Amino acid sequence: MPVNSKLYEGKAKILYTTDDPEVLLADFKDDATAFNAQKRGSIKEKGTINCSISSKLFQQLEAIGIKTHFIDSPAPNQMRVRAVKILPLEVVVRNIAAGSLCQQTGLPLGTVLQPPLVEFYYKNDQLGDPLLTRDRLFLLALATVEQVDTITHLALQINDFLIGFWQRCGITLVDFKLEFGLDSQQQVLLADEISPDTCRLWDASEGDPNRRVMDKDRFRRDLGNVEDAYQEVLRRVLKVVEATN
Repeated sequence: MPVNSKLYEGKAKILYTTDDPEVLLADFKDDATAFNAQKRGSIKEKGTINCSISSKLFQQLEAIGIKTHFIDSPAPNQMRVRAVKILPLEVVVRNIAAGSLCQQTGLPLGTVLQPPLVEFYYKNDQLGDPLLTRDRLFLLALATVEQVDTITHLALQINDFLIGFWQRCGITLVDFKLEFGLDSQQQVLLADEISPDTCRLWDASEGDPNRRVMDKDRFRRDLGNVEDAYQEVLRRVLKVVEATN
C-alpha cells in the first residue's frame, strides 16, 4: 500500500497510512451526520475543533495512566495515532438520562443515574447500531470476556476523569460514546475521539433545556448556533488545560 494512501473514510474522519505501518494519520472532517447518517450537513471548523479537543483530552488521560491511540497532532485538523484494530463496539457511559435512554425507558430527561450506566452497542450501520446484551455480544464474538471487563473498567475510569474535567469547564457531562481498539500487542487502547460530536454536554450555568446544549444535539435538533457552541467548548477546554499546565 502506498505511503499516505487513504485507508478508511468514516462519517467524521479519514484515515491515511504513513511510512510506519504502526502509525496512521487521522484527518478530521467538517461533515456532520445524525440518526445513522439519515441527516447530513457540515459544521464550520468542526474538524479542527474536534481534533484540538480530542488531542487535549487524550493527553490528559495519558497523564493519569489511560492508554490511548494518540501520538501527536501535526496539523490543526490532523492527529497521528497508533494503528489499532477497532473493536466493533460503541461504549456509551451515561451519567444523566437523555436521548435514546429516555425514549426507550420513559425515564424523565435529567434523571441522575447512580451509578453511571455503561452500555454496549453493535457498531454496524446496516443494523442501526443496536443495543447489545452481554450474551448477544459474546454470541457475536465481538470481544472476549476479559476485553469487555477491561473496557468497562476503563470506561468508568475515563468517566470519573471527564466528569471532573468538564466541571472545571463549567460543563455537565451527561453521557458520551467511546471506542476501543487492539494494538499489535493485543493491548486495549482508547481510540476514536472525545469531542462535542461524541459527548452530550450541558452548560452548567444555563437552566434553559435548549440554550444549555453545547454538543451535536444542536445539529440533531436544529437548535442553531452549532458552530458557536463547539467554539465555546474548545475555548473552555483550552482555558482549563492552560490553568492545569
